[in-house]
Amino acid sequence: MRLIVSGGGTGGHIYPALALVESVLKHEPDSQILYVGSYRGLEGSIVPKTGIDFKQLHVQGFSRSLSLTNLKTVNLFLKAVKASKKIISDFKPDIVLGTGGYVSGAVLYAAQRMAVPTVINEQNSIAGMTNKFLSRGAEKIAISFPHAANQFPRGKVVLTGNPRGQQVAEQKHDFSLSEFDLDPKKPTVLIFGGSGGALKINSAIVGFAQRFVKQDRLQAIFVTGRKYFDSVSTQLADLHVSSRHFVVLPYLDNMNDVLPKISLLVSRSGATTLAEITALGIPSILVPSPNVTANHQEKNARQLEEIGAAEVIIETELSAAKLYHDMTDILDDPAKLATMAQAAKSLGHPDAADKLYELLTQLIHENQQKKTNA
Repeated sequence: MRLIVSGGGTGGHIYPALALVESVLKHEPDSQILYVGSYRGLEGSIVPKTGIDFKQLHVQGFSRSLSLTNLKTVNLFLKAVKASKKIISDFKPDIVLGTGGYVSGAVLYAAQRMAVPTVINEQNSIAGMTNKFLSRGAEKIAISFPHAANQFPRGKVVLTGNPRGQQVAEQKHDFSLSEFDLDPKKPTVLIFGGSGGALKINSAIVGFAQRFVKQDRLQAIFVTGRKYFDSVSTQLADLHVSSRHFVVLPYLDNMNDVLPKISLLVSRSGATTLAEITALGIPSILVPSPNVTANHQEKNARQLEEIGAAEVIIETELSAAKLYHDMTDILDDPAKLATMAQAAKSLGHPDAADKLYELLTQLIHENQQKKTNA
């Protein structure tokens, strides 16, 4: 297979793309793959480390207010489309996959103008502007949440799940919580506000930390985010919070190792996080970020809440008392934990990457048949 993958800006667009690439290479080791990203996004620091061929384009997002910068955005987009056509012409892909972000808009739009088959992978329950724009010219739209189906042209939608879920579910783990000096047999909550941390979540945790460390039946891993670590550590020290079963970290480099070992996750509700916990069957308390387009994190979270896989706390309703109550209520109830875990797993797609790979191969075959019959 000759495949161009494009997705950029955030890890939520990058990691699903890389998970799909991993599946393609598992099935077809001789595949030729090119990742096209942007200069502005995180992909520039992530993708090259994988060894995948990588090219970058200059793009930027639209301002939500009337602004002259939007003229520059349009100009950059048109230049990126022209550069994409050159890349596509040189690489000659069988198919092009986009996982979101402005850069994928330019790449897939160029491919569609050149009659190269394209597939969109939409990870959220609320479709992104770029993916909506591209959907009419795409052969198929692979979605992760059933609720996203009615936002795209009828007949093009396929429910595959988020490829990242399979990647996490299939990883082998020799990790033990004892590496954090924690008891592997105790119920454990992981609190993680995203790679940058979440100020409101951190404040709630600090607010009940004294109460938490006085009990000995539960344990926690509290990831503050690097920029908040020093201030949170100072606040906890001022409160004389120190406990073997309350681990505080700035960041977690081995998230994939830790997730299968925890009993409960407290986190934001980005699409990649939800793909991981549903594939693994992890109960959660979700605090959606209010600072996202179309409030899509709350929509994501509500779909888990609807089936009993998660509890949702809106940030304006978040408090130390509420979070502590809900967290301990779940952790102290093994039957509830088991029910939530089963519900989470029912929404997961531990074979999502393989499903998406099969969709790509099917479309490549159909396109080849059309050329043969033409």
